[in-house]
Amino acid sequence: MKRYAASLRSYAVIVLCAVLSALSYHIFVLQNAFAPSGINGLATMVQYAFGFRIGYMNLLVNLPLLLLAFFRLDRRFALRSGAYVVAFSGAILLFEQFDLSFFAYHTDNGTSTLLAPVAAGVVGGFTAGLTLKHLGSTGGTDVIAALLRRRKPYIDLVWMIFGLNIVVAVLSYFVYGYRLEPVLLCIVYCFIVGRVSNSILQGGKEAVKFEVVTEQAEELSQRLIRDLRHTVTVIPATGMYTHRGKEVLICVVNKHQVVAFQNVLQDFPGSFAYISTVRETVGNFKKVM
Repeated sequence: MKRYAASLRSYAVIVLCAVLSALSYHIFVLQNAFAPSGINGLATMVQYAFGFRIGYMNLLVNLPLLLLAFFRLDRRFALRSGAYVVAFSGAILLFEQFDLSFFAYHTDNGTSTLLAPVAAGVVGGFTAGLTLKHLGSTGGTDVIAALLRRRKPYIDLVWMIFGLNIVVAVLSYFVYGYRLEPVLLCIVYCFIVGRVSNSILQGGKEAVKFEVVTEQAEELSQRLIRDLRHTVTVIPATGMYTHRGKEVLICVVNKHQVVAFQNVLQDFPGSFAYISTVRETVGNFKKVM
């Protein structure tokens, strides 16, 4: 029952992300002369140039990809990606029935042209990251990347997606009146989406690792456990200058605890520490001891 409820919650989040993304397109993208990244960037230019709606093209391109993913990859991934694609297409077509111009952002009235791709990129990165966290995708290049990764794991998919986005950016120069500005706005959008989605995927899992060389391992460990509520791993070591026995303490803490760790370390003169960023933690890390 819990598993069913969790699955239902994931589908609800994915559908809400798709609706939010579709709304963002109507407010920030379609009203202004630039194309977002990926397949939807191509669809946006097709709608601008020929009038063929994004909602239909999104389905036309993604449904064959999702069928391949369903039979050759993970069915759960395909179904959740399909939920996003169908919800996005349905929402973007539905929003066309309403007059949203009263709160849409226009760049042709003297306002900043940069704010539209920035705002759209933030929304796009947020929805893409949250959808990926719930084991789905936004379709398009994500599904293509997953299919290619299965057949040829050695392919550098980052460069493949980057290349597709470059194609979208270059084509936007010709579609939007032979101007350089749409190209730059597409690049800004791609950058913002990448940064925000990575933050969503990894921001909650990042931590900071301290490695401390000390002769007061027991006392320092107890202070860290008591004050920061994170345990410590101790490794025996030898200082090669003095040939004296020391210990190396390894302690991974939350990012907001860096200053508290440094304050504890000040009470142990002679100890030496260095810090590195941990991109992801796995297992029992956040639970308070």
